[in-house]
Amino acid sequence: MGATIITTEDLREFKVELLDDIKQLLQDHDGSANKKWLKSNEVRELLGISPGTLQNLRINGTLPYTKVGGVLYYEYHEIMEVLEKNKIHNRL
Repeated sequence: MGATIITTEDLREFKVELLDDIKQLLQDHDGSANKKWLKSNEVRELLGISPGTLQNLRINGTLPYTKVGGVLYYEYHEIMEVLEKNKIHNRL
């Protein structure tokens, strides 16, 4: 079995390809959740809110949810719709 010599140019090409692949993965992910349904703790983390605030959003009907066996689930796309619907556009 013969030895293979790797040059610095080979390493540079590998680095560029690797960075391109990572950038593509990040663009494909674009910050959205991969899961359709999120549990309460995931929603609180996503929105940066407390358990009480999440409860208030449920009670006042702002955030739709599904309850299965005592566990609350929220659809990711509905959370994003609520954020878009409540976006405030300030004019300077």
